[in-house]
Amino acid sequence: MILLEARELTKRFGNVIALEQVDFTVSQSVTGLVGHNGAGKSTAIKIFLGLLAPTAGEALVLGLAATDGVDVRERVGYMPEHDCLPSRVSATEFLKHMAEASGIPPHHARTRASDLLRHVGLFEERYRAMGEYSTGMKQRVKLAQALVHDPVLALLDEPTAGLDPTGREEMLDLVRRTHTEFGISLVFSSHLMGDIERTCDRIIMLDHGRVSQTGEVSTFTQESETLYVEVDGHRDEFMAALESRDLSVASDGTVVVVEDVHDDAYDLIRDALAESGAPLRRLAPRRRALADLFDIPSEGDGP
Repeated sequence: MILLEARELTKRFGNVIALEQVDFTVSQSVTGLVGHNGAGKSTAIKIFLGLLAPTAGEALVLGLAATDGVDVRERVGYMPEHDCLPSRVSATEFLKHMAEASGIPPHHARTRASDLLRHVGLFEERYRAMGEYSTGMKQRVKLAQALVHDPVLALLDEPTAGLDPTGREEMLDLVRRTHTEFGISLVFSSHLMGDIERTCDRIIMLDHGRVSQTGEVSTFTQESETLYVEVDGHRDEFMAALESRDLSVASDGTVVVVEDVHDDAYDLIRDALAESGAPLRRLAPRRRALADLFDIPSEGDGP
């Protein structure tokens, strides 16, 4: 089922082109919307939410024009990038209000707010004013409010922004569990390739307002023809035995890297281990990371 579709989608701000004839679809999954800051990710999200009108082309949400307003928004959640929470209101009050604003009766809204605060790990802190929350706690509330009306699809704009490594790990886990436990499809906008690789099934990459790559994450990170071999001793003898068998080898710290592996290489590596007397600790193929393939950061706050 196609949830989002861009058809020759174009958005200009004066002489600045944010999106130019963009075509892509988003189906039921966790989809990464990837690109450097300024690539057009937030602009695309705001167009699908009906917050911006396209200059040209179409943006469809569940088959409806994104400009259809209420019909679209009641089925789509949105987690904004920037801090926009009322500081003097408690999380439970805020979520209850957001649920009621979506048409959920007050009793059910209260239950829904409690359930989601438990899901995001803030149940014990639910009565505290949100102005007292850490950045990570605020990000969790923003995720909860994006889900409070049980949408079909939620758009998450830089959900790990400003988080330390532990907070980022916890948010990525929450994003993945939201999809697997609730069945809600997600669009995860980020400039951090490591976050996308660990969380998403598919990617759509934007570069200066154009789509540069689309596809399954697994197709970009499939195993390459390189093996990492770690041995307990006799490493030099092992490397010499590999080289005598015309294998291309290099040293990477304590690991022996065997390049351009072919079908017979595993037998040759076995024979080299036996000849050198090197005890094998670990042998594994190298998996490519998205950050190895595209010039976009994998960690940190990026540009």
